[in-house]
Amino acid sequence: MPTVVLMDVSLSMTRPVSLDGIEEFQRKNLAVHGLNMLFEHMASNYRLEFTALMAFSSLWELLVPFTRDYNALQEALSNLEDYDKTCLELALQGVSSVVQQEWGNGCPCQVVLVTDGSLGIGKGSLRHSLQTLKHRGDDKKFPLPYPFPTKMFILCVANAEELQMTDAMENLEELLRLSGGDGQIFTVDGPLCMKSVQAMFGMLIDRAYSPFHAVLHCGNLSSDVQVFPRPEPVVVDEEVEPIPRAVSTDLEIVGFIEIADISSPPVISRHLVLPIAVNKEVDEVGTGTTDELEEEPSASQMAGKSPNFCVLLHGSLKVEGMVALVQLGPEWFGMLYSQADSKKKSNLMMSLFEPGSDPLPWLGKISHLGPVSEAAENPYGEDDSKSPFPLQPQVKRSYAQNVTVWIKASGLQTDVQKILRNARKLPDKTQTFYKELNRLRKAALAFGFWELLKGVAELLERECTMLPDSAHPDAAFQLSHAAHQLKLASSGDSQYAAFDHNIVPMHTDFSS
Repeated sequence: MPTVVLMDVSLSMTRPVSLDGIEEFQRKNLAVHGLNMLFEHMASNYRLEFTALMAFSSLWELLVPFTRDYNALQEALSNLEDYDKTCLELALQGVSSVVQQEWGNGCPCQVVLVTDGSLGIGKGSLRHSLQTLKHRGDDKKFPLPYPFPTKMFILCVANAEELQMTDAMENLEELLRLSGGDGQIFTVDGPLCMKSVQAMFGMLIDRAYSPFHAVLHCGNLSSDVQVFPRPEPVVVDEEVEPIPRAVSTDLEIVGFIEIADISSPPVISRHLVLPIAVNKEVDEVGTGTTDELEEEPSASQMAGKSPNFCVLLHGSLKVEGMVALVQLGPEWFGMLYSQADSKKKSNLMMSLFEPGSDPLPWLGKISHLGPVSEAAENPYGEDDSKSPFPLQPQVKRSYAQNVTVWIKASGLQTDVQKILRNARKLPDKTQTFYKELNRLRKAALAFGFWELLKGVAELLERECTMLPDSAHPDAAFQLSHAAHQLKLASSGDSQYAAFDHNIVPMHTDFSS
């Protein structure tokens, strides 16, 4: 989950803060100190996180594009310059532009806004932006909510009492609500100083950037792993009282299955699984760069070190073309598999299924799966020429009812043209004509598509006037009758618009 750090460099951030009555610092210095602490933590525990650094005042600037080089981020912080007034709306538009250009609309992103709580003055201030929300055209919409999933964390280099003296806190809370509400506002607890700012950034780290450590078990084998990014709790909507369900720190492999059998299942999130022991070895033996962490550890890196089950599992899944089913909690499963980034790189990945005992219907209940060796006969055949999946449902569903569905305009056009073709062949196609007409009528009534009934009635009247002199007399009677019945149905009269009512052919002296 990439992170955008949005740093306020307006003049209000240069306000002095007296520390212990001796040395004076600016609020910007305290903010830089806190961000350096955050970047050092991410360099040690979140090495695979892509982070971008932006600065803003009345304009915005991308100081460092998305990178894993935290030295470059810290160097950019040390070279910050001071600018003019605060204009947060333009900065938020800049965040949207930077994220969509790099990641598109489907990638969740975290935005860390570091400011002193000053909203700005006049047009362009946060106060003015929020007051004019309902009076804007489509071309001047407020940038929030973003088109991509967002978590916004607002860190104010000010204490809560200072913010509550004005309407700053109310406006920041409204900003957080507009972003989706999935975030938090942090303020300094107590007087402004290095220690209190460190504590504030420490709360952010605990909330959003704490590593997720777990133990991966498979029989008697186990391995300490880090799951990245940290799995978020999942709320099951179907439950009477929804409770967030969190991934357990004990991950139990319950079996293995071929990739072809599991296909491409629906998942709620994907994560990288890193063996913690290998991380330490890379630091000692390799260079410790991010690229090395993404690759499967080489033999030279593992030389003289204790064997690691996670590395064995990754290599086995990659060679055998299989996935491992892993239990994440009570009636909650996922899968482990090898994913190649390029010809030389591959990662051990974990995807989380929807909570439940049977998240993949074609496999049935996962708890009912068992070893092939326990089956009476090999379900894959002696030469692996067949597969037991997908499972056939015990109750065979009936699809005998021909339900009319118009997903595209072309489908509706085809049905209307079919009626007109039969209309031109009356009276020979009388039964087929009325069958297709009643099918369209029922679908139109079910959808409340009254205009369709009127339109088809007008088409039938037009066909009636265009009949050639050689046409059978019964054709004109049938077309006029059908058009009249459709108009009655379009009126909504219960006598003629009943769903179960069918239009029957008109009895004439010409009928055989």
